[in-house]
Amino acid sequence: MSIKLLIADDEDTIRNGIGKYIQLHTDRFDKIYFARNGQEAVNIIFRDKPDIMLLDVQMPIMDGIEVMQEARRADILPYTVILSAYDEFKYCQHALRLGAREYLLKPVRSSDILQLINQAADKLFGVRADVQITPTEEKNHLVELAKEYVEEHYYENLMLMDVAQKAGISPGYLSTLFQKQLSKGFVDYLNEIRIEYACTYLRQNYLKTYEIAYKVGFKDEKYFSKVFKKLKGKSPSEYRKESF
Repeated sequence: MSIKLLIADDEDTIRNGIGKYIQLHTDRFDKIYFARNGQEAVNIIFRDKPDIMLLDVQMPIMDGIEVMQEARRADILPYTVILSAYDEFKYCQHALRLGAREYLLKPVRSSDILQLINQAADKLFGVRADVQITPTEEKNHLVELAKEYVEEHYYENLMLMDVAQKAGISPGYLSTLFQKQLSKGFVDYLNEIRIEYACTYLRQNYLKTYEIAYKVGFKDEKYFSKVFKKLKGKSPSEYRKESF
């Protein structure tokens, strides 16, 4: 039985992270569509008629409520699960009146979402023993999710807890995965990413060293220089001079 899933969320990390998690953990969904805004979601609903929809409330162009209204008017509303950071009860009431089956508040674990959409598929198409991945594949996937998030948010005040939350696991487990698979800790990996970006700015030669330090996420110029020398074997100023 072919089952089609739509994930509509304007946050790239959430949308892509959920999609990757689902693809890795089950082969039940033959097609997974992604929408960055409400209009894209409506277009996919009309064109591809997904069976199940994970729908964010707050999106550009059209919000989730408007998406549901359009789909309902055309009588092609998928089994809808609302994902929202907004906990006002009026959103929940409105979504449920339009036909939403579930209403989840962000942040929510990817594993919980997978369980919920599998239950939705059971209701729509009958219970099926799902195919499970191996523990090794799961670990690899979680580390890749964490790496992607770090590379997108390296310049922020990023903590292990933040990244673990995005991956849907505990900080301790994520730290263990980093050590086992990358042979380095979370902070070491984050610093490596930051220093690589710092090298790019140093080669461009239009920002001062302290400006680069803050731009790539370091709050202290001396610590930045210390980490830079440890990883590159030379100071930022020496690296800059050798680049020209």
